[in-house]
Amino acid sequence: MKKWKLIPEPYPTEHQEQVGLLRWAWYKSATIPELTLLYAIPNGGRRDAITGAQLKAEGVKRGVPDLCLPVARGAYHGLYIELKRRVSGVVSEHQQQWIEQLRSQGYKAEVAHGASEAIQIIEQYLNLKPIFERKAS
Repeated sequence: MKKWKLIPEPYPTEHQEQVGLLRWAWYKSATIPELTLLYAIPNGGRRDAITGAQLKAEGVKRGVPDLCLPVARGAYHGLYIELKRRVSGVVSEHQQQWIEQLRSQGYKAEVAHGASEAIQIIEQYLNLKPIFERKAS
């Protein structure tokens, strides 16, 4: 007798969540210029052995969070976000170690399950008092 697996309700992949988040940031950057500084750190993904060795030699490190917003707010130097799927996203031991180390160095470092949660984290972070005044250009 053939066993059937239940197919879980479809949820966006981590890639789709991140693309959605960056599209939101691009759109909102018209009113929140600091969002132009949000960038992705391409540590994840499958790579062949040669590419993996080259990236490691160039300084790519396992566990570094997916996103960085290098904007100082409140008592923080900047914000790092490890983005996971809304469902079934698990933080690895290396990722947790990076988050703890970043926090100990004065960064806000958070895990977000989905783009919506990441947007909330970013908005709350940007609502903290700026450390530096922005100069008019």
